[in-house]
Amino acid sequence: MTRIALIHALSHSVAPINDAFARDWPDAVRMNLLDDSLSADLAREGKGLDAAMHERFQRLAQYAVDTGAQGILFTCSAFGPCIEAVARRHAGIPVLKPNEAMIDEAVRGLQGRLGLIATFAPTLASMPPEFPSEVALETALAEGALDALNAGDTQRHDALIAAQAAALRERGCTRIALAQFSMARARSACEAASGLPVFTTVDSAVRALRRRAGGGGGGGGASA
Repeated sequence: MTRIALIHALSHSVAPINDAFARDWPDAVRMNLLDDSLSADLAREGKGLDAAMHERFQRLAQYAVDTGAQGILFTCSAFGPCIEAVARRHAGIPVLKPNEAMIDEAVRGLQGRLGLIATFAPTLASMPPEFPSEVALETALAEGALDALNAGDTQRHDALIAAQAAALRERGCTRIALAQFSMARARSACEAASGLPVFTTVDSAVRALRRRAGGGGGGGGASA
């Protein structure tokens, strides 16, 4: 069986990606590594993705590899350059940023403006450069949504994200991408509020990792 390491910076990312694996790649052996201080430190210290943060990611990845992981998926969107550095060091196995497969699907055909919503502000600094330069991107921060999720108020979390989806439609967007794994639960609310196609990260990430790790095909269709 293929052993996959899932490395998380937010506790809210654990359940969505494990649910997707259980549904789309149940034969994979999963290990979950959570350091919920990563996001807190990034937001609090204001140092950005400095050398110390890069080293933390390298240590997490090396631990996963030392346990026999044959693939690594990071599930927090705010650390793209750190993940890219890990991928360079461990080029022998697939190392995926959380957004790669979703971005591929969301930009396919380049049909109009793409709206990108996040609930964690640093994500809107680190993630846009991951999109092709020719993509017309509109970004929006669902302020207060992550606090609501942390407080267990999932209804408010979803509503705040959906409000941004509707606003992005008014700004001319033709489709919406939700930047974080923890936001996947708001997909239906966003579709209802905006009337637009909404892309999330979890299912597309599992499919891409399964292909790259040699786990065979698995499902089809758009990211969900």
